[in-house]
Amino acid sequence: MNDLLQRENAALLVIDVQDRINAVMADQGHLPRIEVLVEACRRLDIPVIASEQYPQGLGPTVQSLATLLGDTPPAKLTFSCARDTGLRAAVEASARQQIVVTGIEAHVCVLQTALDLLSEGYEVFVPHDAVNSRRPTDKEWALHRMALAGAVITSTESALFELVERCDTADFKTVAKLIKRIPV
Repeated sequence: MNDLLQRENAALLVIDVQDRINAVMADQGHLPRIEVLVEACRRLDIPVIASEQYPQGLGPTVQSLATLLGDTPPAKLTFSCARDTGLRAAVEASARQQIVVTGIEAHVCVLQTALDLLSEGYEVFVPHDAVNSRRPTDKEWALHRMALAGAVITSTESALFELVERCDTADFKTVAKLIKRIPV
């Protein structure tokens, strides 16, 4: 395992950032970070995969994020994206071994997806500030459990600078501008 993200080997997985469940998060700090991750990955030609958990009940993807994603994410009924055949196929089709996992809720769908991906041999990176749960303690323990299982717990900014790698490129300038949109 390489503890640093590599652009040519990374994909972004955005899990279930939907209207009804997102509205009850403890805070909304995850949303601008996920949006910056999506925009940056698109500009860096890193595959972006997204999901919606039972949209009939939880609603569609939050509009600001849906606009960035473009296509409506596929619906799933499994908590883990890795247990949904379509999403599993999308991850495999990306041909990437490093998966940056973001979304909600950290202690349910994010956790189960991360654990399944780890068990399948993927390297999993979880930006702690780009996942969320209704209760902060659930998020905290989910991050702890993912780390114990082998996931790299990181931050949005750290992950993006690893993907850019150098400060003397146009990609750095683009990503640096996006990072300035992340609230302090």
